[in-house]
Parts: sequence; structure tokens; C-alpha cells
Amino acid sequence: MSVKMQNWEQSHTGLVLLRLLMKKLKRVLRELPSRGPDQNVVEFDGDVEETKKIPKDVKEGHFAVIAVKGGKPKRFILELSYLRNPAFLRLLEQAKEEYGFQQTGALAVPCQPEELQKILEDRIKKIASA
Repeated sequence: MSVKMQNWEQSHTGLVLLRLLMKKLKRVLRELPSRGPDQNVVEFDGDVEETKKIPKDVKEGHFAVIAVKGGKPKRFILELSYLRNPAFLRLLEQAKEEYGFQQTGALAVPCQPEELQKILEDRIKKIASA
């Protein structure tokens, strides 16, 4: 298979994953309650669990990810731009295979925290060297 074809397939796979993730995010966002007078506070009905609140550290344009393999799971807050990162897209593909799209809350990815940290650092190094 030619290099062009492989690159196209990788881009296409990434776009498909991105489209599926965006559908999930839209579905989740539609179910969220409206924000109260204080934009950092989300109002919920009394019967909603405490864990359903949007954490204050997840700012607009970001999402939460939990690296769940290995020892203790670790939570990361990532910019939406990571949804275009090929290494992160591979993790999303693995998450889809292991967990499906029925996850609620933070996105769980099947890797060790150190592996996700390396992906983040590699991207920062790449940006700094550009």
C-alpha cells in the first residue's frame, strides 16, 4: 500500500473517531442543565447525583480524560485540540474497542498515566520546536 493511501486512511480514521466523539459530546451537552446566574455554577434537580456536576477545573474548550491502566487512575484536563493528535486518536480507538461509547463522565482511556503524559509532552515539544 502506498504511503499516500496509508496517510489518507489514518486521516480518515481520525476524522471518523472525531465525528463519533463529537456526537457523544453533543448528546452529553444536550442533557446538561442550563447554567445559573453564576456561570461557574451548574444548577441541577435535587435527585441528580453530586458526581454529575461539571468540575470547575474543566474550562470551556477542554475535556477530562482518565488514564486507567496500571496503578492508580490519573485524571487529565486536555484542550480540544488534542482531538487532532494522532497518538491521542489511537488511544481513543483503543477506548472505543475496550469500553464502547457508553461511558459517562470523564473519558477513560486504556493506558497508563505515564503514557498519556508522554503524549502530552511530545505535543508540547513539537509545538515549541515549530
